[in-house]
Amino acid sequence: MADIRTYNVVILGIGFLLIFTAFTTCGNIEQTVVKSLNSTNFTGSGYHSGYIAVFIIPSTWSFYFTSVIIGIGAAMLWTAQGHFLVENSDASTINRNTGLFWALLQCSMLFGNLYVYFDWKGKTEISDRDRKIMFIALLVISALGTLSFLALRKVCQQEELLSEEEGQSLLSTRLKYKQRATSAVTEAKTEFKTILAIFKTKTILLLSFCMAYSGLELSFYSGVYGTCIGATTHFGDAAKGLIGISGIVVGIGEIVGGGLFGLVLKNNRFRRTSVVFLGMVVHFVAFYLIFLNIPDDAPVVFQTSSQHKPYLLPSVSIALLCSFLLGLGDSCFNTQLYSILGRAFAEQSAPAFAIFKFIQSIFAAVAFFYSGYILLTWQLLVMVVMGFTGTLCFFMVERMQNMSADTQEY
Repeated sequence: MADIRTYNVVILGIGFLLIFTAFTTCGNIEQTVVKSLNSTNFTGSGYHSGYIAVFIIPSTWSFYFTSVIIGIGAAMLWTAQGHFLVENSDASTINRNTGLFWALLQCSMLFGNLYVYFDWKGKTEISDRDRKIMFIALLVISALGTLSFLALRKVCQQEELLSEEEGQSLLSTRLKYKQRATSAVTEAKTEFKTILAIFKTKTILLLSFCMAYSGLELSFYSGVYGTCIGATTHFGDAAKGLIGISGIVVGIGEIVGGGLFGLVLKNNRFRRTSVVFLGMVVHFVAFYLIFLNIPDDAPVVFQTSSQHKPYLLPSVSIALLCSFLLGLGDSCFNTQLYSILGRAFAEQSAPAFAIFKFIQSIFAAVAFFYSGYILLTWQLLVMVVMGFTGTLCFFMVERMQNMSADTQEY
């Protein structure tokens, strides 16, 4: 049983690695490509492949349409992923499995970006031939990731298959489909009520601050910080190339964090809060160095480079160090959020992870919206306040879980 669960986690990680190798690369190069134009698990992952395919023969309406579709697909994919991860874990393996999955997933930030950096280095416009070759390759990689989910094995499925076989000879095909449709509607209503009930619990209300912070810093490291580096006048002609390198270094930080805190350190009560505290400290150090190293107006300039001067002479080394710290801190928060949700809502993991992704996505969208209008200092201040609050609330939830576990022992 344990071997099947570990196998499932590895296959899940490889599937996400392939899908997000394609998707992350697509996200990093889509702005350049567009400017050059002169104009459940299986189901959810298929939407990502569809989004990538649009860039082979692009059109305005297809960009908007697939952007909406991929939002739906992402909700399905990540909720299913969280539920499946918990389903294949127990209290002693949730941290290990989370770290293993996270490390495999974040490898996706390396491969495609390295290819783009070396093959497209110095190019400001991309030819039709280069675009088609790149996105056909990404589409194939994404499709392989989707197909890899077919290799996942279901745990304890014998009883369920038996009940279906027994019912086949007693019910007509039409009646069976009618019952399944009615059952699906009933289950959807029940699931929605469960989500609302869980949302009102003290655990989720407290963790929502940490989830919200994960959304803010997700937007910052995946979109805002790279833009800031690219807009820094002092970096000169190398500034645009540093955006890709920054993404790679963020990925290295994510992999180190996932491997260290999920695989090397075993799960116990002390280390979960310690990892989150370390994540907060690492992020605050990164924010302070960014405040000193990057011009304040870098996020809000579009056609020109930054005009303001930072407190220090901008350094590429410090900028890339901050990229690593952002990735490391992000892995601290995300792996431990997965771990504590899997522990607190083991029987209701799908609704719990749906709430997590809902809150994270809302705040990520809000951060993307204001990032082009607010100076860097204020964006960093918002994340410091939310990061401290989220960490404090995480500590409170962890203490509640420990007290509950101690009570159950007696």
